[in-house]
Amino acid sequence: MDVDEGDTPLDRWEQRVELPLFYASLVFLAAYSVRILAHDVDVVWREIALATMLLMWFVFAADFAVRLRLSGQRLPRFLRTRWLDAVVLLLPLLRPLRLVKLYTTLQRRRDQPVLDLYVRVIVYAGLSAVLLGWAGALAVYHQERTAPGATILTFGDAVWWVCATLTTVGYGDVTPVTAWGRTVAVGLMICGLALLGAVTGSFSSWLIQVFAREDERRPPGDARPPGASS
Repeated sequence: MDVDEGDTPLDRWEQRVELPLFYASLVFLAAYSVRILAHDVDVVWREIALATMLLMWFVFAADFAVRLRLSGQRLPRFLRTRWLDAVVLLLPLLRPLRLVKLYTTLQRRRDQPVLDLYVRVIVYAGLSAVLLGWAGALAVYHQERTAPGATILTFGDAVWWVCATLTTVGYGDVTPVTAWGRTVAVGLMICGLALLGAVTGSFSSWLIQVFAREDERRPPGDARPPGASS
């Protein structure tokens, strides 16, 4: 009897927990938002937000431990082959990067693609930009708002800076001055270039496919350019 290579205990575990973990990452992001933005609320709520963040992190750590055990690999090899799992454990704000894994899990449950390929790329890029942008704005605002000589003094400044960074515009009117703020900036620049390249490449491929289909439907000897009206 043949065994499906993709139906391993680790694959089954990932299919079960990927969606709940995505919701847990949203809870973590919401709790982190409260910790950073709610300066005037009662200290009790801020402590509840901190406890929620720690609880979600323990959930992520437990999931990492289960994945490691089910993989049957030693830790060094597991870290080389599943480096994204380690990254999002150390930096839970980067869990939105696992949106592709989440989509793959949903697709397996339905046994068919939920969206067209090009729509998937655009939706993934859009959601990733929103979630990473929000997380990046929170992280930069937290590091910069009390730093000497800082230009990012409000959360609005942080959101404006993130938009300019992710879109690779880079106005330069507000910039991070702390080491951690600049580290976040480098990560957002890389993500912005990757997301922009993914959307641009997907749109170009879609146009090429449309023109190729029009060429296939054209009668022999028709010298009109693709897309020309009859």
